Amino acid sequence: MSYLDQTLTFTNNKICYLENDVELQVMMDWEDSIMSASAVYICQNGGDILEIGFGMGISAGYIQSHSITSHTIIENHPDVIPKAQAWAQGKPNITIINGSWYDIKNSLSTYNGLFYDTWGDDDMDQFSSSLSSLIKPEGIATWWNNEPTATNFYNIPNVTYDTHNVTPTENCYFNSTTYYLPKWQH
Repeated sequence: MSYLDQTLTFTNNKICYLENDVELQVMMDWEDSIMSASAVYICQNGGDILEIGFGMGISAGYIQSHSITSHTIIENHPDVIPKAQAWAQGKPNITIINGSWYDIKNSLSTYNGLFYDTWGDDDMDQFSSSLSSLIKPEGIATWWNNEPTATNFYNIPNVTYDTHNVTPTENCYFNSTTYYLPKWQH
């Protein structure tokens, strides 16, 4: 069963689902400091921000705490979309786009900052080759990095890393105590 077909469970500290009676976590609140650092990085020059993946909305809240012009959020999971829409109520600089980022990438603008953090994304292997077309000259990007070293799954060149000490609770996706925050500039 595809991730998009899974029924998600939302609690105060995580989003998860069951697959073959095993709980798989999509996002957890221990990521808070990473989401904050990611927002600081992509919002440092202000302007227009693209966030691919809403999740628990942690990063979105941090992005909104910065002086930015616009904040476009793309979310594809049908259980998360209504939560993103409700969260965006009364925030005039936010646009929520429902669907696959890859399917609509050619209709998007370009952005000063981009944060990519998805789960179960069938098009994640297209992120590296699509990055430059989504970023303005001198724009910056970061993404969720599952690698326990200063490397990235996407093999994006010219990336630097900030290290962050983290204390993940038990989960299925990241269990290192050091997080390597990727930083890329167009």
